[in-house]
Amino acid sequence: MSDLGRFLPLSQRKPGDESAVTSDRRAQTTDVIVAAAGVIAAAPPQQASTLARDFLTEARLREDATPDEPGLLALAARVRDGRRRGIRSLAHTVRAYLLLTGRTGSAPHVPPQVTGAVALYAATTAPLPRRAVVAGHTVRATDDGWEFGRGPVLEGPGIQIAAFLLAVSEVPPRTPGRNT
Repeated sequence: MSDLGRFLPLSQRKPGDESAVTSDRRAQTTDVIVAAAGVIAAAPPQQASTLARDFLTEARLREDATPDEPGLLALAARVRDGRRRGIRSLAHTVRAYLLLTGRTGSAPHVPPQVTGAVALYAATTAPLPRRAVVAGHTVRATDDGWEFGRGPVLEGPGIQIAAFLLAVSEVPPRTPGRNT
């Protein structure tokens, strides 16, 4: 019973200011929408509207977009000032962003806190075959400084792990030292 405390959340942490801890993901969702707007702005003009429409659909943000206020930056401002957004909304937005960057050949830029939160969420909600890959393992981002789970280690870049769990990529995290 002495090591039960290791498994309780926050039980072994040093006391500190946790006033910034929240389940509201509006700011992170807004940042991803702004990043998507940048990718779309760099695309050829004839593709931009299709890319924006596809992004809105994939991110499940079409109901938040208004025709009288075009552009993702206006949507980002509305999301930032609007209702609370949870991890599910953030995961949909990150998935849409990853699909967008894949279509345009752009490199995705997602903060480590976002990739970690989305990967953890997706590890519990992904389709069964993807959950089975990470079940019983410690999943570790080699570049973002986060990990979750227990068991043998599977690792990869944080964005790659999130993309796999969000069903955007077919490249799973791997055992350390394994190249295939």
